[in-house]
Amino acid sequence: MKLIQITDLHVASEGEFTHGVDVRQNFLDILQAVKSFAPDHLIITGDLAYDTANEEVYRWMKSHLDQLEIPYTAIAGNHDTSTVLAKVFDWEHRLSGEELFYKYTAGDQPLLLLETSLGTVSAAQLAWLTEELAALGGPALVFMHHPPIVGGVAFMDANYPLRNMEALQEVLHGHPYPVYVFCGHYHVEKMICSKNMTVHITPTTYFQMKWNQPVFELDNLRIALREIVLRDDGAVESTVVYYEGNKT
Repeated sequence: MKLIQITDLHVASEGEFTHGVDVRQNFLDILQAVKSFAPDHLIITGDLAYDTANEEVYRWMKSHLDQLEIPYTAIAGNHDTSTVLAKVFDWEHRLSGEELFYKYTAGDQPLLLLETSLGTVSAAQLAWLTEELAALGGPALVFMHHPPIVGGVAFMDANYPLRNMEALQEVLHGHPYPVYVFCGHYHVEKMICSKNMTVHITPTTYFQMKWNQPVFELDNLRIALREIVLRDDGAVESTVVYYEGNKT
């Protein structure tokens, strides 16, 4: 089974200022890269919109995603609104109130997709996750926007972390099997291991930032995707691939 994860697309309205980055062309380029990998499924882990949820932007993205003819799904980031995202992509049946968290089955592999658009994981969602993990009876693959742990990225950890990460860690660390978490939000590539949990922070299709600076500092304009291969022997293989980004 091959999955591709992309994250933090930040697609803007036509002509909107995006700090000199052609985010729409980046999106089109990364979709072509996705297609070249011929994955079984594509997972988008939030911040589809540039700054705030935009139905026109989501519709434009959906039209191109549908042309891939690859099964795909998405969750919201802090720049999205889950109800708007679900409406445009016809996922309103996946909503729990105004939250978009759900189980997505890729082939015979269940994936647990979490909602962190408001910077927290709700009590209702923690209860749902606890039940879903118990039902798995084996390793878990979790996709979310915010990292569930301090990421070692000075600016983001200080200013934009998941605010109740300890509560989520308690649930994930309580699972008696390995937990593989794939997320974004931090605009860097990182891997953090904590007890049974391995967290893969995936770089974005917008810009990458310097991980070791206490203030925001741009690193480069490369864009990336993550290939995730679920091997028949149970191993999970993860590789980040970079491409040149586009300037306006």
